[in-house]
Amino acid sequence: MKYLHLVWAALFRRKTRTFLTLASIVAAFLLFGMLDGIRTSFAQLGQNADGAQRLQTSSRLSFIETLPLSLGARIARVDNIEAVTYANWFGGAYQDPRNQIFSFAVADNYLDLYPEIEVSAEERQAFASTRTAILVGQDLARRFDWKVGDRIPLQSTIFPNSDGSLNWEFDIVGILRSRDEKSAGFNDSLLLLRWDYFEESTPYVDGDVGWYVSRVGDVRQADRAAKAIDALSANSPDETKTMTEQAAFASQLKQMADIGLIVGSIMGAVFFTLLLLTGNTMAQAVRERTSELAVLKTIGFSSTSVLAMVLAESVLLVLIGGVLGLGLAAVLSPIVTSASGGVISLPPIGLQSWLLGLGLMVAIGLLVGALPALRGMRLNIVDALAGR
Repeated sequence: MKYLHLVWAALFRRKTRTFLTLASIVAAFLLFGMLDGIRTSFAQLGQNADGAQRLQTSSRLSFIETLPLSLGARIARVDNIEAVTYANWFGGAYQDPRNQIFSFAVADNYLDLYPEIEVSAEERQAFASTRTAILVGQDLARRFDWKVGDRIPLQSTIFPNSDGSLNWEFDIVGILRSRDEKSAGFNDSLLLLRWDYFEESTPYVDGDVGWYVSRVGDVRQADRAAKAIDALSANSPDETKTMTEQAAFASQLKQMADIGLIVGSIMGAVFFTLLLLTGNTMAQAVRERTSELAVLKTIGFSSTSVLAMVLAESVLLVLIGGVLGLGLAAVLSPIVTSASGGVISLPPIGLQSWLLGLGLMVAIGLLVGALPALRGMRLNIVDALAGR
């Protein structure tokens, strides 16, 4: 564009105002980049299970619905399934209901399907031989200053024990450690108790389990295995939904909250505020340059050229801030994921997010620049030069 130097000069005429506006745009698109990646990931999870080593089978109706224990043997006979285990949500809290802990009651072979979790042979043996035994993640033990041999009280937010209270006591017999950084974070904050003790001690679990986890032999055929597992209980009171573990976690969150609606509402509020802020900036910038625009028209610039330059200034302002914001999100997402040890997992900024973001930048730029550009196009030279 041959008038780019004029547009650039007009854009940075008031540097402080421009940089403050750019900072707001960067912040808005930084938030957009992170949130849209989460929205896209949740939308895509569960569409196909191929490539997954483990599958999770839970109730099709709700993740709080249980499944019969007898289903496990039938799943084990499905082609391409090498091993099956099961677990149940315990809902534990330590000392205060706000100290929620990821706590599961698990089968005796549960850790066999999770080679990324390291537990010594002695600790595995102690877990198998002690009814009240628990295994705790190293980060969780560090957080509450727990050590092997401690007997700790836990409150279940869901299940009462045999005496009718929500208070339980367990013995720490081992520490869970992640073998690599990819599996750290969640696993290091986990608490596992024995399902058989849990099932005996609460009247609300009678031969039922929360979910099954299956290990597949050929990951390329995982999706076929998932469909075969669901076919076992089709048209029964215990219909299942089998998917990857990530997809299962996303599905559970979707049942508690509409992630797309939440993200959309947040971004709607952010961009509405951005429209008002950027629109005010552009309106003020054009109002300050009324006489300069009149001079441009006097020396031969057409009304269309003035319109185009003001619109280009507006779009360029939003594009600079938006690209910086999305670029910053692309850099920060893996850093946040790594620094949190996987507890906060932000997906990379994909092509779809970039295209949507660029489209929003152009649309916002055109929208906020429309009224100031029309005012500049309709400017009367005599009145403008006279200061009217």
